[in-house]
Amino acid sequence: METNIQSLDHTRTNKMIQLTIKVMVITIFLGYIMIWVMMPTNTFWLHWLPRIHSATNSSYFGQQQGGNILIYTTPILLIAIMSCIYLHLQNKLSHHQSTPNNLWGQLAIVRGPLGIISWTEVSFLIMFVALLVWSFSAYLHAMFANITTQSASKMGEKVWEVKLDSIALMLGLIGNICLSLLFFPVTRGSPVLRLLGLTSESTIKYHIWIGNLTMMFFTAHGLCYIAFWGTTHQISQMMKWEKIGISNVAGEVLFFILHVGFSYIWISLPGFYLFLIDRILRLLQSQQKVRLVSARVLPCQVAELNFSKTRGLKYNPTSLIFVNVPSISKLQWHPFTITSSSNLDDEKLSVVIKSKGSWSQKLYEKLSMPSPMDHLQVSVEGPYGPVSTNFQQYDKLVMFSGGSGITPFISIIRELLHMENNNTPQILLIPSFKKSEDLAMLQLILPVSPTTLDISRLKLQICPYVTQEIGHTTEEQHLHKTIWFKSNPLDAPISPILGQNNWIWLGMIIVFSFIISLVFIVVFTRFYIYPIDKGTNMIYSYSVRSVCSMVFICTAISVTVSIAFLWNKRRNLKEMGQIQMTDLPSPLASPGLSSWCYNEDREMESLSYESLIGASTNVNYGERPDFKKILTECEGSRIGVLVSGPKMMRDDVAAICSSGLSKNIVFQSISFTW
Repeated sequence: METNIQSLDHTRTNKMIQLTIKVMVITIFLGYIMIWVMMPTNTFWLHWLPRIHSATNSSYFGQQQGGNILIYTTPILLIAIMSCIYLHLQNKLSHHQSTPNNLWGQLAIVRGPLGIISWTEVSFLIMFVALLVWSFSAYLHAMFANITTQSASKMGEKVWEVKLDSIALMLGLIGNICLSLLFFPVTRGSPVLRLLGLTSESTIKYHIWIGNLTMMFFTAHGLCYIAFWGTTHQISQMMKWEKIGISNVAGEVLFFILHVGFSYIWISLPGFYLFLIDRILRLLQSQQKVRLVSARVLPCQVAELNFSKTRGLKYNPTSLIFVNVPSISKLQWHPFTITSSSNLDDEKLSVVIKSKGSWSQKLYEKLSMPSPMDHLQVSVEGPYGPVSTNFQQYDKLVMFSGGSGITPFISIIRELLHMENNNTPQILLIPSFKKSEDLAMLQLILPVSPTTLDISRLKLQICPYVTQEIGHTTEEQHLHKTIWFKSNPLDAPISPILGQNNWIWLGMIIVFSFIISLVFIVVFTRFYIYPIDKGTNMIYSYSVRSVCSMVFICTAISVTVSIAFLWNKRRNLKEMGQIQMTDLPSPLASPGLSSWCYNEDREMESLSYESLIGASTNVNYGERPDFKKILTECEGSRIGVLVSGPKMMRDDVAAICSSGLSKNIVFQSISFTW
């Protein structure tokens, strides 16, 4: 009783801290947005910014750098640090209770070029478009206000030429807005995205769109200046690379840092800073060869890879990893949805791969050779996925999958199999396959490792559809085989790259790397640049200063990330030493064999498969599922509808759920890769 009270108090404390963090994050974010909103105005350039630069002007950062760090870079890094603390507490809470459904994570748009997007995405899209439109109009209004025939003639130019010059500058400033957001969507381990309930996989399209906009604005920026220089007989400006100020040549070859100087880079730096931390972490993780324990090879061109992992590695259903097989390609990394549950099998991690492209086809051919290989070298990055799930919030889960879209549902079903309590929702799985041989994928719902859980207690009903066959094929059904690989001392189980408290470690990396970066820059500015600027009346080269500052930042991040990685790797090695070998020898294999394979026709597995699949499965041939009819017939006070498959399927189900068919239905689109 006392333990329960303490646990309840601890939970309340964590929730209060999380609420405080949310308020602080919102406050900082609103202040940051206000800066961007005010940037196109004369109030900002003539009053706010001079005061900020005056207050932060020192021999340690220079005239502008300190102010730009304060108002542009620091707020976003503070948000990232607080997000790490919030997510750490969220992980602690998720072990004790389910996460309530988030209204902002529900779908807002189900049709159109944007696809299926949530209210969170809609709100940020509206803010982004509004900021671009406002900045465009405000910059033009402020710039054109003082352009007259008299002012233009004083400069020896025509009015339209002066306006062209202003438009060129405005396009560059608008491009900076896009550049500032460019790297946020592709930071796979981003705490900011996780705080918003988003993942890099779901936001990658925004990186593409913003990248195209950035190139469009910067290209137009350059072309307008070239046109301006050509009409005003200043074409020699194209070859300008001054020691101070703007370097035109650098801009023409897209060396943005050298073009504008490092003091201005702090405006666009935060997104790239977080991306660089994430990229170095991924690089360090990818160098480790992981332990591939076994592979299940199905006749429908599908293979399941089972990796060894440490017990400290936890992930949620629908997470994914990136896989590299050097014997196929040393450069190609492919994402695959994890099908295992870290709670059901704490020493295994599984992914399912279907032979669709050349890479996956070569892998399947390797695994299905008559003489099985004894070892396969593999590297991975990840896992990456949602911070929490809310499947226990529903009375019933309806899962529609198309083809390879069944993979994330396997992880969800295995997770619910682990829970196996009164709060576990009923599950209606409706997979659609083209051919009957693909029905073999339903066997993957059961983990390769034996489980002591009562599988029959899982409230699962499966209603598969085979769309391109009118009846059960009479062809011989080949049983799948399992290949067990030989252990290699150089391979290691997959482990959390920053340990079990990964969010805390990531927050510490951001803090210490930023502090070290500032120390480097302060020492360089105060004791090297300042004596030159003030002692000899010579201005230190902006380009050299920019290169040195970028080197300092990259060095600080690399050193901090490496120390954190090596520290946690040492701790992981201790845990790895405690992991027992889980790839027990087959009763059909002799002790001298380094690897073995056999057909899955053992009596116990057949019984388990029949108890889970056979009794609750009714195959429908030659037709497609009627989504509306199925959802209309579902009963429950709260029904969760999950869809994973082709875009048309996701759009159709989303449209039905958002049509007001039932207020009890909550739609969720699931991303999958295999």
